[in-house]
This record gives sequence, C-alpha cells and structure tokens, in this order.
Amino acid sequence: MKKLVAEFFGTFWLVLGGCGSAVLAAGFPELGIGFVGVSLAFGLTVLTIAYSLGHISGAHLNPAVTIGLWMGGRVPAKDILPYVVAQIIGGIAAAAVLFVVATGNGNEIGSFAANGYGEHSPGGYSMFAAIVSELVMTFMFVLIILGATDSRAPKGFAGIAIGLALTLIHLITIPVTNTSVNPARSISQAVFVGDWALSQLWLFIVVPIAGALLAGLVYKAMAAENKKA
Repeated sequence: MKKLVAEFFGTFWLVLGGCGSAVLAAGFPELGIGFVGVSLAFGLTVLTIAYSLGHISGAHLNPAVTIGLWMGGRVPAKDILPYVVAQIIGGIAAAAVLFVVATGNGNEIGSFAANGYGEHSPGGYSMFAAIVSELVMTFMFVLIILGATDSRAPKGFAGIAIGLALTLIHLITIPVTNTSVNPARSISQAVFVGDWALSQLWLFIVVPIAGALLAGLVYKAMAAENKKA
C-alpha cells in the first residue's frame, strides 16, 4: 500500500507540475515559460519525486515505465495492475486540481495540454509522425531508466539522468504531440477535455506501452550479453 500511495502522489506531482506549467504558465502574456519551461517542469517533477519517493516505490509515475520494467525483469507481474491504477488515479486527481485552478478566471480550459495529432498536434503533425515520435521516445526513455537504475550503474545519479531524459524528450516532441510517453498523463487530461482527446487517446496508451516493451526486451538482451562478457 505504501508503494501505491507513493505512485499516486508521484504521478499527481508529475501531472500537476508538468501539465500545470503548460496550461497556466506556458503562454502567459510576455512572461510565458514556453516549450523550454514546460520541458523543464516535466523533468523537474521526475527528478524531485525520484529522490523523495523513489526509495519507496521506485518512482515509476507512468504505466509504460512499469510495464517496461516488468519486461526488463525488474518488476513482478503482480505489481503491474496496482501500480497502473494508482498512477492513473493520481494523474486524474492532479488534472482535477488543475481544472479548478485553470477555470478560476472564468476562461475555458481549451486543449488543457492534452495529447493529440493531426489538427490537434501543436505543429499539425500527422498520426504516423505521432506514432513514430511516441514509440521512439518512450523506447529511449525506458531504456535510459533501465540503464540508470542498473545495479552496475553509478550510484545516486539515476534520478538526474531520468529527469534530464524526460526534459530532452519534451524539448524534442512537444510540437508533435504535446509529448506523452506516459498513458497516465494522457488519460488525465483527456478525461477533462473529452471529445477529440478521448478519440485520439488510444495512440497515447498503445504506442508508449509498445515502446516500453521493446525497450525492456532490448535492455534485457544487452544486460545479459554484458554479464557474459
């Protein structure tokens, strides 16, 4: 239960900090933080939770990460569903808080930092571009997580590597999809936007999980070869 509570609050912080920066601060007239600020915000949420709650639950904060770690041999199958449920509930709770704040000035929520492609992509990118982007970026993210948390990796630096990796991923792909690589983050915003966000949500669930599974397989093979060598 302690692990699930940690995953709830960790994912809550990721969505509140990351999506909150996008909804409330990114486009604020003259002082907006822009894409760079939002990218840093997502990275900082992971960095801070990794060092504060990582010792309790591992700080997955992402169903794709949990599934990728399972494929990589790091997480037992019995933990997948409870972790994923805690992550999704945490994300939705954060989106609810953000909804209350975002509508506090009488404005509509707009796109609410939801993930999308085609006409709902910030840069007008196609569904195929979105699939490639989410697949490759989730693959690299989970690969980095597996490597940084390996028992043979330098101790104490995993949170930094993972946080910076998520920052870099956002710097690259916000214009393409608003960056998901995390089904819980995508679900949380889509629930409040509804309509197009829910109809496109499948991509931001299926593709990140596929990328994570592939990363787990690849890292397991690389780690096994390294041990033999």
